[in-house]
Amino acid sequence: MRALRTAAGVEFASLLVLLVNLATVHWPAVSSLTGPTHGCAYLFVTVQVMRTPGTNGRTKLYALLPGVGGLLALRQYGRRQPAAAQGPRAAERR
Repeated sequence: MRALRTAAGVEFASLLVLLVNLATVHWPAVSSLTGPTHGCAYLFVTVQVMRTPGTNGRTKLYALLPGVGGLLALRQYGRRQPAAAQGPRAAERR
């Protein structure tokens, strides 16, 4: 899960860099460095989510969204954890 969290953050941050570069100065060097980084992070997130056992269809669809899909998939993983996996005090908070 740690690798997925890192890749989702890189995917989102690289998309932001690409969009800011496009809206402002549009330096080709930034695009040529950040574009492949974003693509690799997107592919990693997508493959990781698809290969995780027990992943539901909604989470897999979220992972296919470029930019924010990894973050949405992580959010879905956080929601589906049983109370026992969240810690001993999770049941008391409900």
